[in-house]
Amino acid sequence: MNDIKKAAALLRQRDNILILTHLRPDGDTTGCAAGLCAMLRQIGKTAYVLYNPEITDSNRGYVEPYWAPEDFAPDFVVSVDIADRQLFYPAAAAYFDRIGLAVDHHPSFGGFGETQCVDPSRGACGEIVYDICRELGEISPEAALPLYAAVSTDTGCFVYANTTANTHRVAAELLATGIDYFSVNKRHFRTKTKKRLALEADMLGNMEFFDEGRGVFMCVSRPLMERIGATENDAEDLSALAGLVEGVDCGAVLRELQPDEWKISLRTGANGRVNATLVCKRLGGGGHAMAAGATVRGRLEDVKRQVLEAVDAVKQQ
Repeated sequence: MNDIKKAAALLRQRDNILILTHLRPDGDTTGCAAGLCAMLRQIGKTAYVLYNPEITDSNRGYVEPYWAPEDFAPDFVVSVDIADRQLFYPAAAAYFDRIGLAVDHHPSFGGFGETQCVDPSRGACGEIVYDICRELGEISPEAALPLYAAVSTDTGCFVYANTTANTHRVAAELLATGIDYFSVNKRHFRTKTKKRLALEADMLGNMEFFDEGRGVFMCVSRPLMERIGATENDAEDLSALAGLVEGVDCGAVLRELQPDEWKISLRTGANGRVNATLVCKRLGGGGHAMAAGATVRGRLEDVKRQVLEAVDAVKQQ
């Protein structure tokens, strides 16, 4: 499933290419889409990224130059960093049955797409897209910058346990193109809005421990978002906060998307005691062993109960 040369050859053969990102786009899917699109244009292809209405300010700049015009009719469709059909937002879902190449790194990848380039050993999908781009030609700074954002954000600036020696090799080669990596790191890892800090203060002040202190719930309700005046930009990647609590190897951040609809972001420890993918699969989602998610409907206490039951069912004592 991870034939880089085959994927690159396929892209060389095709034109009028549309690239899809996932629901609630993060730095990895956004950076992959922008980097691949830049590389395809560099070798003379007509390529665009399908507009994603949920794009946040921190990632908007990478893909904005590549948005597809409304009347663009693609001949070939590529998905990047999308593991499952439920992660396609409505406009992207319309192309689900036309995906010619699916590029992903999630163990829970759903097996869609005519051709698949999937490697769960990679810390970020950006590592796979980098290899594909390298097969296509010399990577320009225009392609390298968003790919660096993809790799750095999905590994927490290279501190998460999914970071490998290959992750660092890819990052080093991207830096060698002369990109302004400092601005990427400052934007994603060293800057927080006042509203974001207010959200974090509430989450920390009201966190609830479970499993004898080894697990923690942090919740972000719609009333909290409204009271603070926070937006999607302020709420991006709140899941990282749960992993900072000492002694916790199972952190669940529950964010209310709509009344009684909760996005669950689960982060677990490298000790393997709780497999996040297995927990979230029981809740209708998926992801990685240490980082997974799901969306569950119900009252907050009922959702917490479902998470606890799923954790109890898969955890190692």
